[in-house]
Amino acid sequence: MTAQKQADQASSRSTTATTAVTTTQAGRKPWKRKTPVEIMLDQIDKIREGVAEKEEELKQAKRQLQKLEEARKILEST
Repeated sequence: MTAQKQADQASSRSTTATTAVTTTQAGRKPWKRKTPVEIMLDQIDKIREGVAEKEEELKQAKRQLQKLEEARKILEST
């Protein structure tokens, strides 16, 4: 009886594994090797995006600092 259960479990596992493999193969694009130029351009784009995000964070930090300094001047004057 245990041999039957093990055989049933093994067959069910293999069918789910094969269905998962066939669905992912059909949905994926074929792999295309990038040239060194494409790799460099991608890196440049990523760094540009990072710099833009950091510049925006810096602008927000400067605004917050300016508001706090104005508050400090008001508190020191009283």
